[in-house]
Amino acid sequence: MTTWKETLGTSIPPVLGHEIDSYEEAFEGKREGRIESTVFAEMRLRRGVYGQRYDNGQRYDGEETRALNYPCGDLEKGPDTVWDAPGMMRIKIPWGGMSTAQMEALAEVAEEYSDGILHITTRQDVQLHFVHIEDTPDLMRRLAAVGITTREACGNVVRNVTGCPRSGVCSTETFDVTPYTQAIHEFVLGHPDGQNFGRKFKIALSGCDTQSCGLIRIHDVGGIARTREIDGELKRGFEVYVAGGLGAVPYQAQLFEEFMPEEEILPTIQAIGRVFARLGEKRNRMRARLKFLVKKLGFDEFKRLVLEERAVLDEDHRWTAFLADLHEWDDKPLKPAAPLPEGDYPAEFAAWRQDSVIPQRQEGYAMVTVGLPLGDLTSVQMRGLIELVRKYTGDTCRSTIEQDILLRWVSLSDLYDVYKDLAALGLARAATGTIADATACPGTDTCKLGISASRGLIGELNARLSAKLETLDPAVRNIRVKASGCFNSCGQHHVADIGFWGVSRKIRGQLVPHFQLVLGGQWANNGGSYGLAIVAIPSKNVPEVLDRVLDHYVADRQGDESFHDYVTRIGKKAVREQVKDLTEVPDFEQDSSYYFDWGDYRRYTVADIGKGECAGEVVESTEFDLQASEREVFEAQTLLDSADVSGAADIAYRAMFLAAKALTRTQNPAVGEDSEVIVGEFRTRLYDTELIFDKYAKGKFADYFFRAHDEVQEKVPASADLARTRIEEAQLFVEAAHACFDRMG
Repeated sequence: MTTWKETLGTSIPPVLGHEIDSYEEAFEGKREGRIESTVFAEMRLRRGVYGQRYDNGQRYDGEETRALNYPCGDLEKGPDTVWDAPGMMRIKIPWGGMSTAQMEALAEVAEEYSDGILHITTRQDVQLHFVHIEDTPDLMRRLAAVGITTREACGNVVRNVTGCPRSGVCSTETFDVTPYTQAIHEFVLGHPDGQNFGRKFKIALSGCDTQSCGLIRIHDVGGIARTREIDGELKRGFEVYVAGGLGAVPYQAQLFEEFMPEEEILPTIQAIGRVFARLGEKRNRMRARLKFLVKKLGFDEFKRLVLEERAVLDEDHRWTAFLADLHEWDDKPLKPAAPLPEGDYPAEFAAWRQDSVIPQRQEGYAMVTVGLPLGDLTSVQMRGLIELVRKYTGDTCRSTIEQDILLRWVSLSDLYDVYKDLAALGLARAATGTIADATACPGTDTCKLGISASRGLIGELNARLSAKLETLDPAVRNIRVKASGCFNSCGQHHVADIGFWGVSRKIRGQLVPHFQLVLGGQWANNGGSYGLAIVAIPSKNVPEVLDRVLDHYVADRQGDESFHDYVTRIGKKAVREQVKDLTEVPDFEQDSSYYFDWGDYRRYTVADIGKGECAGEVVESTEFDLQASEREVFEAQTLLDSADVSGAADIAYRAMFLAAKALTRTQNPAVGEDSEVIVGEFRTRLYDTELIFDKYAKGKFADYFFRAHDEVQEKVPASADLARTRIEEAQLFVEAAHACFDRMG
């Protein structure tokens, strides 16, 4: 019988084939104990092989999974247990572009090696879960045979290069950025100047600045298409931004160049990579992103170093070779343009058309967004989508950063037939692109860092909002809601109009799932502004909080005021007051639902805080002080909103200090009030002993406190950036203090 390998023959590109062979050899070396775990971990991550969480009660192969909270089997504990637990595979899809042959391969490997579900990510990648590590070499070869790589899908390298999925057909773009995005992808993949970073590096391009299809301002390097007349000739180029990023402490990208000629984009990225690799943090991974290097050096010095590096680069023909044929990646319509025939169409079609269909720049054609609930579709749905693409649009489609799939070049005459075919696949959602199409990261479903069930929450919100979508005020219809299961912002909560990120709270000795409510973010204008957390809400009450905030907005907005402008006008303090009563948690006997997370049938957790009277007094004092520190963080935000940057920075530090003092007194009740003594005791009793450390962030958040303390002692002048950063860091430190206290029991 002919195997699939024999059928493929030599169809795998030699470079990819060699790399997969090298990975498989390393894999065998790890199995046999010849390669260190840390070395193999970086190697597998650079090829998209991730760890996955298994303590969430999900079922796999008909049996409840064990609590295996380690990657693809326990790669740290040795070969005896490495091969039991499945993990996650991330697959790079540059600018989201997929041919039907590639879609077929993805459907096949999802079915054969995974659980038959393909997950579209917020970086246009595809992820497969429950993949066993011994299957990963074959899976990589299957994908390589159709031109897909998993190389550098993770690791301390340049990640998937994202681009606007509407490029080439959008009415607001300056020009099609697709060939430039592809050129960057090909240039940086495996490039020597992109292999020695301390952390990941992300790049995106967009055809315009007003939309959010590329979210340029959250990237390490982002480019917006621009043209400029130079010597009588219209020249293409990019408005380039650098050092953006979300994560625990978000930084908005800074303008590097108003107009960078197209031939300079690749060498400039290479020069930035060299500076980052040479000077970026390596030992402290929590400070190893480009945004921290730029902050450390200062923007002007960073730019000087990049331009200096650019000047000494050896010429590379690849910098400009792609410019000879910018139309290589153009889509071509399969069918001629024609209007939708007159007819009595059902209301469901009209609702779907309103949210899912966008006119193209080319008359007679439209883009159709295929909405995927939580970014998921099955292999069966993918195969049906392949037939639909071949029937109506040709050979390609694109994934989006909102975890959907975009069809292009749909003739208007085919819209109703496309709708019917999508409906037969269960993919004709009327809510696509609306408030009922909210985004979530994996959260506690599969992520090891998840604190609260972001997917469960967003699934609940989407269901409730979809049921009443037609009755919602038009002002709220297109508000973006996003949730992350922890502070890391994989769900992009910082740039949502309304965001949530998962935390936990100890209520009368028992842990209760919560979400921080984040306001002030702006999804438009490529992630125009970042929000801040204003209050922790019990997970159970989040739907009601969302309803209440939206109701107040509809009732109080002035004219056509956007939600972002409304929050700016009334202030976060007013919004916090609107939902204050919903922060309360009843006793378990009163309402046990508060003690379970969305979509999880098990109790969130139970913690015994002790019975002694002295311990009781310490617990009460600590809880009181931690709550007070939360209030201080919020007070700092209100001062920042009123442009009192000095006051905001001071109060944010005070919040950290109060939380540190609360924890220190659990270890030394007689510590007193002297600030230097408290900081010293905190370092000795909680930092040096690693009590404040957690498994993943280690002492990162305590380092924020120490740095803020040093800045206060040195009287470092406050700025808007310093105040905002300190507020973000104070929020994280206070959360770390809560978690530390919970672990103490």
